Amino acid sequence: MPMIQFTKNYTDRSNDQGFQFEFYCDKCGNGYMSRFLPSKIGIAAGLLRAAGSIFGGVLGQAGHAGDQVKDVLRGKARDDAFATAVSEGRQRFKQCTRCGNWVCPEVCWNEKRTLCEDCAPDLQQEAAAAQARAAAEQVREKARATNLVEGVDMKAPQLAACPHCNARVEGGKFCPECGKPLTSKTICKKCGAQFDGKFCPECGTPRG
Repeated sequence: MPMIQFTKNYTDRSNDQGFQFEFYCDKCGNGYMSRFLPSKIGIAAGLLRAAGSIFGGVLGQAGHAGDQVKDVLRGKARDDAFATAVSEGRQRFKQCTRCGNWVCPEVCWNEKRTLCEDCAPDLQQEAAAAQARAAAEQVREKARATNLVEGVDMKAPQLAACPHCNARVEGGKFCPECGKPLTSKTICKKCGAQFDGKFCPECGTPRG
């Protein structure tokens, strides 16, 4: 008996009426559906069952016997149909002699190296991918080297919301919604300095 091929990358799509198999590329998963091969035994058993359901009696018993015969003979019929489908599949895929995988020639086969692209990657594709990865890394490095918070005073207390009305704020000394100061300290009306006492320690202006 010849060696069986495509043992891991196929799906049996057969039914009572015949046999059909779907084969897949081991690398990308692209598939090929084999021709549908009618099952004479399955069709005959189906006709007997249909006649038995209508007329009953002897024909009904014959339909049951037909099912038993079909189950006995289906094994060889399926094996023959699978062998035919494998012969078709061999024309649609190429087997890599290095790793043994079956791959589609359109996407996953390196024709120059006569190996699959897992074993012999396409150098132009690898160069393009490497350039894209390097460009993305350079963008990240450039972003890290750029001062994106130059205008933020990290010494001043930062608030995300107004302590009085809870409105969202983005810097400044007063709330844009209620107008109240965003700090508990008094802001001098003359020089803008913040203080807690009755007079501004910078210019002496009394607290208003």
